[in-house]
This record gives sequence, structure tokens and C-alpha cells, in this order.
Amino acid sequence: MGAEKRLYFLDNLRTFLIFLVVLYHAGGVYEASGLWASFWVVDDPSTSVLPGILNLMMDIFIMPTLFFVSGYFAPVSLASKGPGPFLKARFNRLIIPWLLAVFTLVPLYKVLFLYSRGLAQEHWTTYFHFSNNGQGMNWLWFLPLLFIFNCLYVGLSKLNLPKLTLKWAVLAVFLFNLGYSVAIGTLGWIGWTKTPLFDFQNERLLPYFLVFLLGGLCYRLKVFDGSKKKLALYITAISTAWIPMNLYIHTLINFFTRPGEYFFSQHLDRLLLWIGFHVSLLALLYCMVVTFRKYFNGHGKLGSELNKLSYNVYIIHVIVMGLMATALLGTDLPAVVKYLILALATWVGSNLIAYAYARTLKGLGWRN
Repeated sequence: MGAEKRLYFLDNLRTFLIFLVVLYHAGGVYEASGLWASFWVVDDPSTSVLPGILNLMMDIFIMPTLFFVSGYFAPVSLASKGPGPFLKARFNRLIIPWLLAVFTLVPLYKVLFLYSRGLAQEHWTTYFHFSNNGQGMNWLWFLPLLFIFNCLYVGLSKLNLPKLTLKWAVLAVFLFNLGYSVAIGTLGWIGWTKTPLFDFQNERLLPYFLVFLLGGLCYRLKVFDGSKKKLALYITAISTAWIPMNLYIHTLINFFTRPGEYFFSQHLDRLLLWIGFHVSLLALLYCMVVTFRKYFNGHGKLGSELNKLSYNVYIIHVIVMGLMATALLGTDLPAVVKYLILALATWVGSNLIAYAYARTLKGLGWRN
């Protein structure tokens, strides 16, 4: 088998998604609803509705798109390494950094959480993710869950599963995800499950995994090989994605702000909520992938360096953000200005720290 052609747009997309993760988490500091106040690293009394609105939109597609990109790269890595070495490489890539982070960065998170609120520090045993009063491992949940998805993918790759076209696969993903989320909501299981090893959002567990598998299917079907297809579907999706997105957001806000009052009925509103979510998820995922394939498929020096650093930026950015958000607490700047400063400064600062770390390892002769 010849060398695989590198799809730079997927690397660039992943890097951009990490920036959006930083922007999303910066929004948690300044959002006006108060939903983040009880658990987020810093709660600034200066708030704005803008971060909350942007977060509702970004929450639909950021993590699914990251899972899709990870799933796309899984088949080629598994084929080149074999199951055992593949899982070993995934363990080294995901679980070892996770172990280091939950025993260092999660305690630092609680230090910042208490300090920024003017609260006294607590007994040292309460600073770890398995004993921190339900906060769990916080933003680090992505790493062990992605490892589990890779393990499941290895198992599924050994089965003689029916072959699907991309159209039928997308339809199946939508229907399974819709049914799953509606069922979880009907049973009252909406929310997070937090354990010492895994944290996951109950209503999104299967959707994240199926989108991961959809990424793998796109690789096997060579969806991105050859010339770009006609843009009619892209133009339609990018022009109409706001419709299901608004259906989801307005229905969700109604559930929160008018409990017990519905547009139609509890069951129909719940169905509309998840139809809006999953249609907009797939539409926005498609728009992101096609946009980067069409316009951002280069690999300049700066972009290549940022791509290399993005994984470490994800791991450290919340602590960097906590330090910077604490420093901004005493300023009189408008919330929107602080929000933008915090997002940009956190992203730049995290990249600089990750770069210095990589250069230090290289200078010591260690592989990064």
C-alpha cells in the first residue's frame, strides 16, 4: 500500500475546533444565565448574554466534529499498526496524559475555583476528581471516552457488518441518535454520569460514538478522495442550518425558563428539541468539513506548528484560562471585552506553553 495522502484540512479543522473549545470555555466565565457559576473555574460577576448564546450554538457541533475527525483517522492507524499496537498507541496518546492531568491539573482547577471566589482552600483529599463533590474530571472527560471509542472500534472492525453507503449511514446515524436522545429524555436520565474513570453526558454518549464511526466510514469509502463534488448540498446546508439550530435553542430555552409550560406538549416539545439538535449537528458538521476542505487545505509553517500543538493546548487551556480570568476579575472592562481578551489570551498563551514544552523535550532528546 502506498503512502496515504495527508488531508491537511482535517488537521486544520481540528486546530480550529480547539480554538472554539477555548472560546466556549471562556464563555462559561461571563455567561449570564448562571448555569456555569456553581462549577466553572472562575465566575466573573460581569456577564453578558452573548457568550451564552454563542455557547448554545457551539455546543451542538464542536465535540461531535472532534469525534468525527478522530474517527476518520482510526481506520488507517489500525490497518498500519494492527489491533494490539494500535490500542497501545492510543493508550499512550490518551490515557497517560489523562492520568497526569487528573492528578495535577484537576487539583489546580479546584485551587483556582476556590481562590477566585475568595473561599478558603480545603483538605487536600478533596482536590482529586473522584472526591471533588461532583465536579468530576471536568474538561478532561474527552480523553478516556475517546480511548473507549477506539477500543470499541477495534472490536467492531472484527465483525462482518453490513456495508452502507454514506447517505444511508447518515440517515441511520440521525434516526438512532434521535431515538436514543428522546428515550434518555423520556426516562429522565438527562445529565452527566461521573465515575473515577469516565465522565459522559448521558443523552450524547451514543450520538458521539456514532459520529465517530461515521468518520471511520468516510475514510473507508474514500469520501475525500478525488475532485470536490458540486456545491449545491453545501450551499443548501449552510443556508438552512439556522432553522433546526433555532428550533433546538428556542425549545431548550423554553424548557429551562418556563418549566412545565410547553409550546405544544411535553413529548412533542422533547421530540422537536432533539430533531433540531441532531439535524443541526449533522448540517453543521457537514458545513465545517466542506468549508475546510474547500478553503483551508493548505499546510503552511505556522499552521503546521499549531496543528502539532493543538492536543496539548486542549489539555492545559482551562488552567491557563483560570489564571487569566482571575487576573481579569478586578478590571472594569465590559464583559464582552473581557470575554474576547480571555479567549484570545488563553489560546495564545496555551500555544506558547505547549511550544516551549515541545522545544524542551526536543532539546532533551525526548520524543514529544
